[in-house]
Amino acid sequence: MSERTRAHVHVSGTVQGVYYRANTRDTAREKGVDGWVRNLDDGRVEAVFEGPTPAVKELVAWCETGSPAADVDDVAVAWENPEGIEGFEVRW
Repeated sequence: MSERTRAHVHVSGTVQGVYYRANTRDTAREKGVDGWVRNLDDGRVEAVFEGPTPAVKELVAWCETGSPAADVDDVAVAWENPEGIEGFEVRW
């Protein structure tokens, strides 16, 4: 079994109202990554990804582009210890 990791991500740019959260959820589920994603009041998107290290790294890299309608300016990542999240959800 591969090592698990956790990435706490903040994405800035045009990332709200462009299906960024839904695309993140779908991509995370495809890669077998657990966690959540939500919009922040300041216009950024916040997400937490937990899973096998290679899959989490792929998802963080995916965030650089995100949904087709998004225009990502920056992706800030904090690497943390996994907390055992199961499933992936869009939070409100």
